[in-house]
Amino acid sequence: MTSGGPARKVFTIPAGLAFADVLAGHLLARAEHDPLKLAEMVVLLPNRRACRTLEQAFLRASGGRPLLLPRLKPIEPDEADEDILTLLGEGDPDLPEPVPPTERLLILTRLVLGAGAARGGRPPSPDQAARLAAELGKLLDGAAIERVGFDRLGQLVPDELAAHWQVTLDFLKIVTEHWPALLGGRLDHQTRVNRVLDAQAAHWRANPPDHPVIAAGSTGSRPATLDLLATIAGLPQGMVVLPGLDKGLDEESWAALDETHPQFMLARLLKVLGLTRKQVGELTATPDPRAARLALLSQALRPAATCEAWKDLPEFPAATLAGISRLDAPSPREEAGAIALMLRETLEQDGRTAALVTPDRDLARRVAAELERWGILIDDSAGRPLALTEPGAFLRLLAEMVADHFAPHAVLACLKHPLAAGPDFRHQVRRLDRLCLRGPRPAAGIAGLRLAVGGDAALVRWLDGLQAALAPFLAVMGRDQASLGELLAAHMEAAEALAGPERLWRGEAGEALGRFAGQLAEAAAAVGTVFPAIAPASYPALFDQLLTGQVVRPRWGRHPRLSILGPMEARLQQADLMILAGLNEGTWPAIADADPWMSRPMRAKFGLPAPERRIGQAAHDFAQGFGAARVVLTRSVRVEGAPTVPSRWLMRLDAVAQAAGLSFDAESAGWLAWHDGLDHPRARAPVERPAPRPPVAARPRKLSVTEIETWMRDPYALYAKHVLGLRKLDPIDADPGAADYGSLVHKAIETFLKAHPSGPLPLDSLARLEAIGADIFAAALARPGLWAFWWPRFTAIAAWLVEHEQARRADIAATFSEVKGGIEIVAPGGPFLLHARADRIDRLKDGTLAVIDYKTGQPPSAKEVAAGYAPQLSLEAAIARFGGFDGVAPAPVGQMLFWRLKGGSPGGEEKKAGDDPASLADQALDGLAALVAAFDDPATPYEARPHPDRAPRFSDTNHLARLQEWASAGEDDE
Repeated sequence: MTSGGPARKVFTIPAGLAFADVLAGHLLARAEHDPLKLAEMVVLLPNRRACRTLEQAFLRASGGRPLLLPRLKPIEPDEADEDILTLLGEGDPDLPEPVPPTERLLILTRLVLGAGAARGGRPPSPDQAARLAAELGKLLDGAAIERVGFDRLGQLVPDELAAHWQVTLDFLKIVTEHWPALLGGRLDHQTRVNRVLDAQAAHWRANPPDHPVIAAGSTGSRPATLDLLATIAGLPQGMVVLPGLDKGLDEESWAALDETHPQFMLARLLKVLGLTRKQVGELTATPDPRAARLALLSQALRPAATCEAWKDLPEFPAATLAGISRLDAPSPREEAGAIALMLRETLEQDGRTAALVTPDRDLARRVAAELERWGILIDDSAGRPLALTEPGAFLRLLAEMVADHFAPHAVLACLKHPLAAGPDFRHQVRRLDRLCLRGPRPAAGIAGLRLAVGGDAALVRWLDGLQAALAPFLAVMGRDQASLGELLAAHMEAAEALAGPERLWRGEAGEALGRFAGQLAEAAAAVGTVFPAIAPASYPALFDQLLTGQVVRPRWGRHPRLSILGPMEARLQQADLMILAGLNEGTWPAIADADPWMSRPMRAKFGLPAPERRIGQAAHDFAQGFGAARVVLTRSVRVEGAPTVPSRWLMRLDAVAQAAGLSFDAESAGWLAWHDGLDHPRARAPVERPAPRPPVAARPRKLSVTEIETWMRDPYALYAKHVLGLRKLDPIDADPGAADYGSLVHKAIETFLKAHPSGPLPLDSLARLEAIGADIFAAALARPGLWAFWWPRFTAIAAWLVEHEQARRADIAATFSEVKGGIEIVAPGGPFLLHARADRIDRLKDGTLAVIDYKTGQPPSAKEVAAGYAPQLSLEAAIARFGGFDGVAPAPVGQMLFWRLKGGSPGGEEKKAGDDPASLADQALDGLAALVAAFDDPATPYEARPHPDRAPRFSDTNHLARLQEWASAGEDDE
């Protein structure tokens, strides 16, 4: 290409000017404001959003008057564009049909699964294969975009590669050799785009159009686009408009550009056109108002080879960075909140616009959620992941529930979803939650739930109805192997039965999900039996993976003056406020991820660009946004608790700005404080420790010995239980609980001792005790997990207990197990009944009693017992001394013992609660009488944790007492 032809037809628009507005103004002037001349023009833009942006620019330029617009065409349509053949107009080629993206992914997944099975060892799971297939698809697309034939795989020498790369290379050779046949004569999307671009370029070269053709905003990222731009530059009425060409960068730096530089792609384009930067004209005579700022950025981003020029920086005006603010937030939460406030503030000014530009999808979703506090729905160009929408989440939860055999968390997540509905549905789900999903997990499947609810006829009928609704899906998921088509059909049928088709597929998300499900069903039918049957347990993960990347974009209802854009989509747009966010290394620019199918040396030798090229494209997008009138640069100092590294562009800007004596505007400092203030009151009233004073008539007149300790340490917990009548719910799908385990151990020992109340134990005592334990534990051990946790501990306890009991039997006259008793105390408010259930009382041959308490956990220390803060055993001794236990005659108490049944090695140990049981019993009884008398006074409150140093280590009522709102530092130990 000679420099004389296209030189007069290639122009640039500086990054400091609004690209779309300048282009629209130029085209109107070129058409002499004649609507018919304007309508004859063909304008090619990078993507459909750029087309919409130029439409809006024409509307602004015309003052809102209606216009006949040029034919606006995207150069590189995505796979959702069904009219690809008509995108460029004349010369439509006769091309084969495209392969649907979902079908293509399934074909590649099948190939990956087959390769894994053939290689030996453990093959990848279907979802892992689908992930690898998606990466393989990217490799095929990259080769198509770069026009690299897979016959070049032969140039990669296997002997030079590691063993696993040799295996991968062999697989790639097989795949690419048979790929056209696998497509059945159809074309990949990228190959099809190449052919359309090539055909259009050939047509225009052979038949130059008699109307203007303008290509604007493209950097020529693919060879086919480069060829088309070169063709347009050579047309009689052709014109190419480049975005943000840096004409001020020195020639040495221009010659040293690498793929990470923002001007690299433009330099490559000019080389193809045979032009120098001086030969590129300015599309507008309007001077760039931010030329100094962009010159500073050019200095900051100059190639590493010429960075020594920073020592001799030119002088920059003091206002160079005017309009540029910097915000370093502590975390993404604060970053998103501050950005949302900036966007909200923009709306206070009539007609002003704002855009958030970021590749960080999590940050974008956070900002959108923050804006909803003001009822603002923002236009997010990337859409919302379909998997996170209401119907998408419901389908995923349904598959997980069935695959997990109706595990408690999966059941509640699915059946409490808003789309799950039916007669009396919510009420029965809540009852199911309370009756059998809390505590240890029920047996698997609906049958296990039915067994766990026992004789509740209404709930059993409801479970029968649920099973009938899900029957086809349950049948397919219960097989060893099933085809993807069968699983998908049964899955959709079950979802419709549970939610109703009208509710499941309604709205934009439902419609998008319906299209995806239809496309997946068609793809599964197309691949048929060629796609291997899979284990149904792997279906939920495969469905999730296939759903990945699917998005739903709202068609209406978004705010017209606010938007969230990806960097590439924002390239040609400028709002009044541009927020460039997520400026951390690894986010913007993104990490150059490793290709699982080709190493870097393999890619280079094969002819594919290095991953760093994407960094250069991202740098160009950053530079375009940096030229806006008002710009805020934001980042998070820490993400998920880990420190982050600022983007390389920020660090370079900081270095050059400091060397030039410049600084960013400080206006961003207040945004973080304002966001923090949104959720914090200006004044906070002090919260007092709760101290309710119910009337004496409402106060309990009967307590167990175990509750006396709670009464002393945390009266509020007693108030919640006995006055308010509250009970703690067990956790969902709880691990084996200590209380449940202790009860079963107590029951087993009780049964054993009642069978052998006195005298020597039989020789097979251990076997008898284990048999009793197996019988008592049987119902619990039917639940998954309990056998592994509980039974080994019990066998260790049984061995210790039999050995220890055998040694004690010589001194024991009689043993009483799990014996009930009580004692009445005279109190100002009336009689007070203290009741107890002693684990064990032994009548010794010397006439005294031994009171024993079994502890499967840590028993209290003798010091705590003496201080009166662990009075259980002392009070049981007092009751025993006065003959308060059924069948146990009054007698002095000579021993108070804790048996710690720990289930380790050894299985237990004996500890004394004190050396003087009589004195401890007297002190405990006197203390209880004083405690009852105190609380019979209406003025005595049931205070929460009155003595923090003696407060219980664990409490079920701390949240009710709002402990964290009033407790002093260090007092809240939970």
